Amino acid sequence: MIAVIQRVSESSVKIEGKIKAEIGLGLMILLGIEEADGPEDMDWLSKKIINLRIFPDENGIMNRSLLDVQGDILLISQFTLHASTKKGNRPSYIKAAKPDIAVPIYKQMIQTLETDLGKSIGTGEFGADMKVSLVNDGPVTIVIDTKNRV
Repeated sequence: MIAVIQRVSESSVKIEGKIKAEIGLGLMILLGIEEADGPEDMDWLSKKIINLRIFPDENGIMNRSLLDVQGDILLISQFTLHASTKKGNRPSYIKAAKPDIAVPIYKQMIQTLETDLGKSIGTGEFGADMKVSLVNDGPVTIVIDTKNRV
């Protein structure tokens, strides 16, 4: 599982011109799922995301977590995070999980994040053509790959 995590002051996702979800202060997360991903990846990644200390404290130091600031999450599935560009100019997405595998994992990741955060999160729609808007606060962008934990 690959996650691109962006600290935002606001973010939204539109599908067919209509807002599907929007958040204020929090994290907008692009999530790429591969077939090898399982429950241990979801649990580890969710806890890592919720507890990342990337929000400023009273001294402006990144020392507060999403829980500390009572922030929100907008989670967007994005298979293109698994693009391989080693050969030629057309990316290959062979590593990205097919929908029959990825959709249940995406839904479980939503539930895991909601449980760990203690509230509902905003989401996109798997497989939809989405327009994502955000104001990256900082900017702060972090990439986490559950297969590279060490």
